Amino acid sequence: MIHDVAETRSCTNDSPFVLDVTTHPIPKLAQKQTVKQMTSPDNVPFSEAIASSERNANAIPSDALPTGFSYAGVACGIKPSGNLDVSLIVSEQPVVAAGVYTQNQVVAAPVVLTREKTPNHSIRAVITNSGNANACTGDQGMADAQEMCSLVAEKIGCSAESILLMSTGVIGKHLPMDCIRNGIRDAYSQLEGTPAAFVRSAEAIRTTDKNLKVEFEQIDLGGREFRIAAMAKGAGMIAPNMATMLSTILTDVPLTAEMAQETLSRVAAASFNRVSVDGHTSTNDTLLLLSSGQGAPLNSAEQIEFENSLTNLAIKLAKQLVADGEGAQHVMSILVKGAADESTAEIVAKTVAASPLVKTAITGGDPNWGRIVSAAGYAEARICPEKTSLEILGTTIYLHGSPVDFDEAALSHKMKTSPEVSMVLSVGDGPGTAQYWASDLTTDYVQFNSEYTT
Repeated sequence: MIHDVAETRSCTNDSPFVLDVTTHPIPKLAQKQTVKQMTSPDNVPFSEAIASSERNANAIPSDALPTGFSYAGVACGIKPSGNLDVSLIVSEQPVVAAGVYTQNQVVAAPVVLTREKTPNHSIRAVITNSGNANACTGDQGMADAQEMCSLVAEKIGCSAESILLMSTGVIGKHLPMDCIRNGIRDAYSQLEGTPAAFVRSAEAIRTTDKNLKVEFEQIDLGGREFRIAAMAKGAGMIAPNMATMLSTILTDVPLTAEMAQETLSRVAAASFNRVSVDGHTSTNDTLLLLSSGQGAPLNSAEQIEFENSLTNLAIKLAKQLVADGEGAQHVMSILVKGAADESTAEIVAKTVAASPLVKTAITGGDPNWGRIVSAAGYAEARICPEKTSLEILGTTIYLHGSPVDFDEAALSHKMKTSPEVSMVLSVGDGPGTAQYWASDLTTDYVQFNSEYTT
């Protein structure tokens, strides 16, 4: 049975299993740094969630948002907790948009609609609901998705073809359209271009996420200053070829539709397509890039610099997905080197990242080189076993095809107490390298994902 997220919601307030989570402190934000892992658990009272949103907004500099966008996040009743579940982003003028989507063959109605509209140079809004994926819902699901776009278009005075749509939540249930209609009306009435409104919009796309996932960056391109702001959600059903995620990246860098699409595809390949929690690809994955930029187009050097900045920001968001993985205690950082080419290195890294035995070894602080090396060996890629070496957190434990002596107790303690456990796996002397990130695997993940149905 497949699902997008583990949260069943309805307008009738039929309470499901809800993940009990702990609130983490909000990081202090210095100028040009990022905000990440802000919190507001979905099972806290609505008033507390709003207070958390306000604290999160206070951590964002007033000049962090790109020009030309306004935001809203409201509660319409999809989630019985009363927490935010409709997010709206509206541009003042038509903007450039690009998208990258799930590679699952079972695709939700909002994905079908939205990917037909990108790349594009005349988008006006992104409407998102959380708590219901509108996937595997047949003709009615498609009609509901189209109505959502039409309702937003009517509010802002444009064609429904200019509205992008995302949904996330339980699969196989029809959208509670009475709730949705009220939510779109309320969201439109609350649109603002403020950090507080941006945070509410980002809060409204969350489901099982413990932490709010946002990133900001300011970049100087040829003496012109631009901004990038991004939000994402995702905590389970995370796999390469897009995590189970929704993400919207906004910028005021001037881009053409073609440039935006080409850039976003490369960025996704280097970030969101290189993370794994459980190896399960969702039906609703959507990554959007919207540009409100005006003025002279970027030259080739500026394009490269922008893409590098965007990639770094996307990697930060992707790592947040892994760190917030359902039940996760550690992030595994897997760097494969020495492969024949990058494609070979990617296959090896992906295989190691997906191995349940590797994941549980990391959970237990077990420097078990055998599990990691053997996973590389069964990957469908050629390696040089006699040239294979492995480091964990800077300690060499396997060298040129053989184990070496090391302080197992000290390394185990270091692994248990490190939020991110880095591994460097050399599989030969070729030029190919690849980086992947994955969560470990805990009993909490198993319990959480066994206590609900879709």
